[in-house]
Amino acid sequence: MKVLVVGGGGREHALIRKIKESPKVTSVACCPGNGGISYDAVCYSVSATDIDGVVSLAKEIKADFVVVAPDDPLALGMVDALNEAGFASFGPVAAAAIIESSKVFSKNLMLKYGIPTAEYKVFSNPDDAVAYIRDKNEFPTVIKADGLALGKGVIIAETLADAEKGIYEIMEDKIFGESGNSVVVEEFLTGPEVSVLAFTDGKCVKPMVSSMDHKRALDGDKGLNTGGMGTVSPNPYYTDKIAEECMEKIFLPTINAMNEEGRTFKGCLYFGLMLTPKGPKVIEYNCRFGDPETQVVLPRLKTDIMDIFYAICNETLSELDIEWSDEACACVVLASGGYPKSYPKGLEITGLEHGQTEGVTVYHAGTALKEGKLVTSGGRVLGVTALGSDLKAALEKAYAAADKIDFENKHFRHDIGKRALEALK
Repeated sequence: MKVLVVGGGGREHALIRKIKESPKVTSVACCPGNGGISYDAVCYSVSATDIDGVVSLAKEIKADFVVVAPDDPLALGMVDALNEAGFASFGPVAAAAIIESSKVFSKNLMLKYGIPTAEYKVFSNPDDAVAYIRDKNEFPTVIKADGLALGKGVIIAETLADAEKGIYEIMEDKIFGESGNSVVVEEFLTGPEVSVLAFTDGKCVKPMVSSMDHKRALDGDKGLNTGGMGTVSPNPYYTDKIAEECMEKIFLPTINAMNEEGRTFKGCLYFGLMLTPKGPKVIEYNCRFGDPETQVVLPRLKTDIMDIFYAICNETLSELDIEWSDEACACVVLASGGYPKSYPKGLEITGLEHGQTEGVTVYHAGTALKEGKLVTSGGRVLGVTALGSDLKAALEKAYAAADKIDFENKHFRHDIGKRALEALK
């Protein structure tokens, strides 16, 4: 079987590594891929958002299955086009991907179907949004761009001045482009955060093992929001009892709500949850595997991932028993100095051989090949990931490898997993 993976980041590298473990798979192609991915798959320079180009490539290489990993092509209808061309594919159609591509849609869906989430209001006029925040006078407050923004479209405003600045940057300066035409202003929830990715065929929901992301750029959860600076699995706050409550009040109701709306969701649905004093609430949905959560969840998957993909396509997921390793997994992201703002590219990466030790994998997120050498080409460059008998062992292995990999102005957090370890005491 020949599999084509669409995308070019750390998530895609983790997917490719897992797909290659399947005895059914003879070769893997990726578009556009990156420098590190090129060692594991044949890379083609077709943009992940080029729908016609990807369909043509799938035909050209005679792909048996296509995995569409990023949010943008899913929202644009790439799976719709692939299905129409006769390709078996993994990922939701555009009508279902709206659960991520429009924050306004997802918040209204939760309100309509009684799915627990933060209180909110929607605004298409910046002055109205600022007036509402001023009148409410509750801080911190959360401001979200309606559309897709590379995981960075959320501002947590500590003061009215921060809120005003954020609103006008999103809605008038268009720092996230057209995604900022509308904003959602919502209450700031408190409690441990949990990421739960779930396989679903539109009828059955099979949650994956839990994880904990670290969004802020700096130690101690300081600095700007990023696409994720590291993650651990499992999340110790996510108990069996909470998992049951989430299935009953959030996971199944969401799938049922999407069916009611005529937007059946098939693929990976990501639930960003806050475990508040009043119970679990949804912070956000993603219509695809999270990044970097995928990097710690998939290494723990024991079942053949292609069996899962086909079960979703054929709507037979309920018949499949999905197995997970009891090991813990940790991922430390090595980022370019300056990320998530401006940063240099083309810096040579050294010491990657240290990521080849037992139990350690380095997933490439923002790398390129230049004159035979691997160099930086993105903000998040590498995800240094390790499995261990427990979380402490996994973190020690990941950090030991991360310390030996180098590039100019390498930046990473030194406290990934700290809260999780404290919760286990």
